[in-house]
Amino acid sequence: MREFAEQVIKPIAAELDLKAKFSKSLIKKMGEFGLLGITLPKEYGGNDLDFLSYIISIEELARVDSSQAATLAAHNSLGIEPIYQWGTTEQKNTYLPRLTSGDHLWAFGLTEPNAGSDAMGVGTHAVFKNEHWLLNGVKQFITNATSEISLGVTVLAVVDEINGKKKFTTFLVDRAESQYKTEELKNKLVWHAVDNGKLYFEDTKVAAKNMLGNHGEGAKITLKTLDSGRLSIAAVGLGLAQGVFEMASDYARKRVQFGQPIVKNQAIAFKLADMATKITLARNMLYNVCWQKQNNLTYTKEAAMIKLYCSEVAKEVADEAVQVHGAYGLYHEYGVERFYRDQRILQIGEGTSEILRLLISKKL
Repeated sequence: MREFAEQVIKPIAAELDLKAKFSKSLIKKMGEFGLLGITLPKEYGGNDLDFLSYIISIEELARVDSSQAATLAAHNSLGIEPIYQWGTTEQKNTYLPRLTSGDHLWAFGLTEPNAGSDAMGVGTHAVFKNEHWLLNGVKQFITNATSEISLGVTVLAVVDEINGKKKFTTFLVDRAESQYKTEELKNKLVWHAVDNGKLYFEDTKVAAKNMLGNHGEGAKITLKTLDSGRLSIAAVGLGLAQGVFEMASDYARKRVQFGQPIVKNQAIAFKLADMATKITLARNMLYNVCWQKQNNLTYTKEAAMIKLYCSEVAKEVADEAVQVHGAYGLYHEYGVERFYRDQRILQIGEGTSEILRLLISKKL
């Protein structure tokens, strides 16, 4: 994974960021390398590896480019995993082989203009009529949703509401069949090379066979998917922190002030020591939570903890890395500027730091 990240992604990461370009060719190479469906059985085109192998893959990608790590994380954790976990045999055979090839990506449609931290506040509705479900609503900030290689999206929708209590169901919305409208979201602070977008459903037809899971199980599927997704975002934070730490450490050994490398100054050396300590602690806990997941142990609280911690570590390490670089850290040419920007979304996506603290406190 490190060789792939260093040799294939790193040489073009800065250019893709500068041009805000989503790269279909990189996705194809990821598919050929086996990254799209890492944990899936080989019968679906996967690599049949364990979850920790997947997390390490995300970590190694984020070490050189968070955009590609985010694309891979969204596709595997939010796109593929729910289909594999809750899909029918027909749904798996229809979509999974196509989603591991590198020719297509899949999205997960949860967030809306008025539903973010309040995940169960979504307003998108689905009504069954004339042998089809009809979807109406808007999804926003959806990763892997608008490029021409986006095959479709899993949508959480309200299917019933009694006395103010909503019942949810998830649907596999095939882009070619349903013809929903998409809008690419541009001018982002972070993840310039990621495809993020807005989706519009206006009496969008979804075949009855494309309901994912049982009727009314949408909330359960979504929350379990978020647990797994938080581990992948934690891996993005961990990898980002590792990469920007290495930049700072290398710069501190080469930059000479007052007649010696600045790493010889205790003020700088202590920064690096703190950064390395936090990264090591984050890695140890993340790998342990992956062990919990692999052994079918409850990990909702721990997933929230490590996603919170890794996002905070990424923020702190990136900030100190810029400080080590001084004014040079503010310019695109030095790389740390991109890492400093990209870390900012990690305290927002897959549960804000505030929501995660709320979830953790309730589990104590």
